[in-house]
Amino acid sequence: MNDASGILDEALERLHTTGPERLGRLTNHAPMAVEALVRNGRASTVHRWLDGYAHKLEDLPAPSRPITADGWREALGDPARSTDWTRFFGRELDEHPWREVLAEWWPRLLPGIAGGSTHPVIRTGHAVRTLLSSEDGGTATTTGPRLAELAHALGYWAARSLPLPPLTPLAAAPTAAAALGAVPPIAEQDGPLRARLDRLTAFPAWGTAPDPDTARERLVELVTAATHRYATHGHGEPIMLVHTATAPNAVLRTLPALPRELWAPSLAAAWTAAAAVTAAYTPPEPAAYTPTVLTAEEVFERAAAHGDDHTIKFTDTALDVGDPLALAAATRSIELNPPLFQ
Repeated sequence: MNDASGILDEALERLHTTGPERLGRLTNHAPMAVEALVRNGRASTVHRWLDGYAHKLEDLPAPSRPITADGWREALGDPARSTDWTRFFGRELDEHPWREVLAEWWPRLLPGIAGGSTHPVIRTGHAVRTLLSSEDGGTATTTGPRLAELAHALGYWAARSLPLPPLTPLAAAPTAAAALGAVPPIAEQDGPLRARLDRLTAFPAWGTAPDPDTARERLVELVTAATHRYATHGHGEPIMLVHTATAPNAVLRTLPALPRELWAPSLAAAWTAAAAVTAAYTPPEPAAYTPTVLTAEEVFERAAAHGDDHTIKFTDTALDVGDPLALAAATRSIELNPPLFQ
């Protein structure tokens, strides 16, 4: 990550005075978007981008009462306790190595992966990628804001944790692409995602693995299939359908920081998240898309200039996949989503 100037740390410190949401339900995407901008060589645009996004930020919610290691269950899934949760994880990360905290809480949070429209796990994936990059680059002195970002991400996830209703397994699908294609749409595709999740009934059997390495391979397959599918199906709901790819990719990015025994359950949770968003927003018919001749760097440059936070994050995921169809899907997201900068 090209972050010699500390722009990412500056941006995170600036954002840690703001809450995880606005208007009680809309996610603050700025920490994720600025990480993607810096990661992809656009650090010089970060503060201008934040200035343009500032009208979408609110102050941190007021704290209520401290969450304890023994009494956390009653606060799980309570969005009014988001600041309490962030402070709890801040204390945990002050007292324990961040990988230990992540390993302890990851299996507790996975059942609620769809909460907050999957944004909390996505924010966690960006935070973990930043910490892993810090270790790889030997920038240990700059990890203070990045540890704080992990506390904010995990706190948001805990506050918005939302398990899915019981689901009936359908016939097994041979591939991730086939599984996504076989997800039955929910009835009455209207209302926010939380309301739509209550209408889920069944998913194709997929997302299991006999060992950690296979789990990782299938997670890569899922991210690839979801990214590709956006090219033909993103028009169904251009903003929400990016999460079919960005949520499982956040899980994939987190695997290197997790014990290997958590990789298979991570795949299962990522599959449920991708399938849930697919069921909630998939259109009845695919649409044509135009292949792109742009390079990966040119595609991301266009996404950064476009400025939409979902588009930036989806393009970041598409670059991880890296093939021509993924780049075409990214250009499709630039076409479909409204720009931040008019």
